[in-house]
Amino acid sequence: MSTDATGGDDDLKERVTNFLRRNFPQIQMHGGSAAIQHLDREKGEVTVMLGGACSGCGISPMTIQAIKSRMVKEIPEIETVHADTGMGGGGHDGGGMSPSFPGETEGEERDSDEGPQAPF
Repeated sequence: MSTDATGGDDDLKERVTNFLRRNFPQIQMHGGSAAIQHLDREKGEVTVMLGGACSGCGISPMTIQAIKSRMVKEIPEIETVHADTGMGGGGHDGGGMSPSFPGETEGEERDSDEGPQAPF
């Protein structure tokens, strides 16, 4: 069974990678990158790190929010998406503000599950 799980992880990883390429080509077009840092099929969690030009980009929080909200809708096995630019949370001009994401905190009620759209 462990080989099935490994094969399933590879398939899921490929689907996540394809999702990022298909839905967010602007990341690479603008000199950024998106890489899967961690994937836990059992928990339904994936961690995506945005790098390159994404680090310090003013619209990266919107890109992260879009990734988080769309991925859980398009890939049923994924329940939680963690995404970051590696800036440590305090390195952007958001004044320490961290955007909230649908599905990330269950206690918070939000009707708009798409969030703001990235301007590209």
